[in-house]
Amino acid sequence: MAMAMADPSAELEKLREENASLRDQLRHHTLRELAAGGDGLRGSSGGDGGGGACPAAAWAAGGHGLSRDQVQRYSRQLLLPSFGVGAQERLCEGSVLIVGAGGLGSPVALYLAACGVGCLGIMDPDRVEVHNLHRQVIHTEASVGELKVASASRACLAINSSIKVVAYPFGLAAKNALEIIRQYDVVVDASDNVATRYLVSDACVVANRPLVSGAALGMEGQLTVYNYSNGPCYRCLFPTPPPQAACQRCSDAGVLGVVPGIVGTFQALEAIKILSKVGDPLSSRMLILDSMSSRIHTVKLRGKSAECVACGGSPAINHITLPNFDYEGFSSSPMSDAAPPRQQVVGKDQSITCRDYHKSVEGHKAHVLLDVRDQHQYIIASLPNSLNVPFDKLPEQLDTVRGAAKKHAPDGGENVPLYVICRRGNDSQQAVQVLRSAGFNSVYDITGGLQSWVQEVDPTFPDL
Repeated sequence: MAMAMADPSAELEKLREENASLRDQLRHHTLRELAAGGDGLRGSSGGDGGGGACPAAAWAAGGHGLSRDQVQRYSRQLLLPSFGVGAQERLCEGSVLIVGAGGLGSPVALYLAACGVGCLGIMDPDRVEVHNLHRQVIHTEASVGELKVASASRACLAINSSIKVVAYPFGLAAKNALEIIRQYDVVVDASDNVATRYLVSDACVVANRPLVSGAALGMEGQLTVYNYSNGPCYRCLFPTPPPQAACQRCSDAGVLGVVPGIVGTFQALEAIKILSKVGDPLSSRMLILDSMSSRIHTVKLRGKSAECVACGGSPAINHITLPNFDYEGFSSSPMSDAAPPRQQVVGKDQSITCRDYHKSVEGHKAHVLLDVRDQHQYIIASLPNSLNVPFDKLPEQLDTVRGAAKKHAPDGGENVPLYVICRRGNDSQQAVQVLRSAGFNSVYDITGGLQSWVQEVDPTFPDL
């Protein structure tokens, strides 16, 4: 009996299916390896960068370059005629460094992870605090006290375990900036201080990387793309840093939580456009958001400056000079959102600690407590029996202070002790000087203000 011959085409099809199955298993094994890692801190923990660089994208190509799982995951983007397979492939092969995992960095990281950017680097030295949660939506209540980069990495991998996340639990510094930034295709500046903005921009110029820069404060925000398509860098527009008094921070001026969310989402969009080569990135233009009027408009920026010390014809900042540049000294501001150090203006004989003032209160000694914060801060939280006279209105309200002193003085005079407090102990010292110049003799600054009150006396008092 003759043996039946196998159908060659059927055998070939079977081998193709087995091959595809093995490739898929291998891909899933690789992704599990990438997604593993405990606390998510896959990256250098030292101050000089080093390991943890983004490797080549770890996804298996097949046919047009996207696997079946990728087609399913990103199908709604792939369906866009103006986006399609090529743009998605470029995202999956791309890498983005996000400097800052706060209000701006949160939506940037979440959306870039979700849309399939192959490798995300997340850099931030801070830990999650409860006052972050109203705007830093990548973190949760369970993350309070945890490193922001660990919390953010975990959130990104929970959305998309097929990407690579490299966590840098330290701040960008002049000595590590070039080594780290060169490992990424695009950099997103989601930082919160002037010194870091200059450093990130300079490093992107030297490393030839586009920079998506955003800012949000109060009810407003703005963003642009620097060092891209022959556009200007940050120094072209701001060759000299603004005075420290003009550099407001969220911890001082406040911010409506949704505003950095909107700006950060736009930053994610700009990074996607640059990586995917789709659309018209905001090079040489700045988008400005006015959230209270719900208005968004763009303005044209001036072009590159030939005299710019970073990207001009004869740049003074290069791969040799940048690592030794003093960015904090140049900008007169710290490379963090920390409050500037308290300056001791009045002598110790004109000051009293929070503990000693508390003892005076418990001893029922006659006095006046003057709170010189702005009224809207005073309304949020204040100490009992205090008188609110904002510092900037103090000279015109001296009679109010005199009236309060006479009211509390046992003999009806004005020589009752007058204690002055503010948020951190800076304005209160200046208020002491104003009052003493106006003839008040028994005036004392409460050292460290309400923040010290929380630490030394009453930890239940709101720490603004």
